[in-house]
Amino acid sequence: MSNARGADPECIFCRIVQGKIPAKLVHEGATTVAFADLNPQAPVHVLVVPKSHIATLDDLGPANGPLVGEMVLAAGEVARASGLGDRGYRLVWNCRAEAGQSVFHLHLHVLGGRPMRWPPG
Repeated sequence: MSNARGADPECIFCRIVQGKIPAKLVHEGATTVAFADLNPQAPVHVLVVPKSHIATLDDLGPANGPLVGEMVLAAGEVARASGLGDRGYRLVWNCRAEAGQSVFHLHLHVLGGRPMRWPPG
């Protein structure tokens, strides 16, 4: 079960949030942090993560609604600040390994800067 409060000392994203691992931060809010993905899949590829450790989308509950909203709003701010507002961008959530989640700390991908294809996978 995820630790919905605080941090998981083994989690790379928790360590980035705490400043223990360097990252190119592009946005910080009260409950979220956004940083450049180390393995970008588009010219703009930023991850928006909550500051508290939540492993997957399935670990969210009704009380997390405001946090999810803050993540989406932060993603929009990141996209606009990256020059994607008029061009378009994609937001992606992955839940568990089979869907492509490789770090088990909730995160929202902001992708843009090139045409996106459909279906995505």
